[in-house]
Amino acid sequence: MDFDLLGSEEIYRGRAFKVEQVQARLPNGQVRQFDLVRHPGAVVIIPIDNEGRIWFVRQYRVGAGQVMLELPAGTLEPGEDPEVCAAREVREETGMAAASLHKLGGFYMAPGYTSEYLHIFLANGLTPKPLQADADEFLQTTALPVDNVYGMVARGEIIDGKTLASLLLMQQHREPLE
Repeated sequence: MDFDLLGSEEIYRGRAFKVEQVQARLPNGQVRQFDLVRHPGAVVIIPIDNEGRIWFVRQYRVGAGQVMLELPAGTLEPGEDPEVCAAREVREETGMAAASLHKLGGFYMAPGYTSEYLHIFLANGLTPKPLQADADEFLQTTALPVDNVYGMVARGEIIDGKTLASLLLMQQHREPLE
């Protein structure tokens, strides 16, 4: 399949992303316009303490219109290494520093309309070392045993997509937990 990108026009620029209208020639020769959210990428952290608990945050999400239980996450700064971002974000969001970070993989959030790529890290060796949270973040932390977390997933109690996908990646890499 051959898609030719013909050009794009920025129609909105926000704090964390911009929106473009992209013109593309489709394999059948037709030209179509797409709306694209350009995002610098982000990290998701699965912080596991020495008691085998995963640290989560609860925060209000305007898109869902509710408080969500999520893994800590954050947007990359321009040119920032994802591991550096993960080390900062785990401290900002949970108040815990990680002795080690292990990259589990990554994925596109919703490639039909956004370029956002998420880098997933497992964080071990947690010790208290908080950083100041972002001014617009109002978070509550909670630490839950790993087995309880997967039960919550099965019951539909965790409904954040990045959290669900990250927990699936963690299942494939259980050896770093031990």
